[in-house]
Amino acid sequence: MSKRSRAMKQRSDRPKPPVDAEGPGADEVAGAEEATAEVLPVEVGDAAVEEPGGAEMEHPAVAELAELTDRYLRLAADYDNFRKRTARERSELEGRAQADLARQLLEALDDLGRVAHLDPATAAASDVIAGVEMVERKMLRELGSAGLERVAATDVPFDPTYHEAIATVAAASEAEDHTVAAVFQVGYRFNGMLLRPARVQVRIWAASAST
Repeated sequence: MSKRSRAMKQRSDRPKPPVDAEGPGADEVAGAEEATAEVLPVEVGDAAVEEPGGAEMEHPAVAELAELTDRYLRLAADYDNFRKRTARERSELEGRAQADLARQLLEALDDLGRVAHLDPATAAASDVIAGVEMVERKMLRELGSAGLERVAATDVPFDPTYHEAIATVAAASEAEDHTVAAVFQVGYRFNGMLLRPARVQVRIWAASAST
């Protein structure tokens, strides 16, 4: 039985006061009792409390949870948009950088095409060699301005970071021990990052080899 029902039953069991000729009538007394019963709360829960008139008051914890949930969803959406925008901008930047590099090589590609289409019957071998060398110099200049470096020096100390030893030769003196004697394949670095090590021949001093 609810609180309201018990309260109404208790009031109905009480003896009714005698009707006074000068006091309130029976109808007025009954109306007062009904009004008193209506203001009693029907139910008290954890989330809401019913006030007189049927209005419900939200619990502060429920309101706070709803606010935190909304804030979390907004932050998650903002982070997802930021991640997608950053990935798109990075992709666009990489595409522009590649396009700029390709644009720098267009002239060298034109020169290479002119050399490749020389008439073999009339072109001298020296002209072909000169044309190829010109294209090589132009490509290296353009790629060098973009950050490309060649690893092709001889008579320098052998560095396993940038050199790959594929052969050895006897050194003429101890000072030449572990130095690069020849380069079989050029290596390349791009902005300090190794793209390919140089394949080299290394001098070895006979005394160090015997120990």
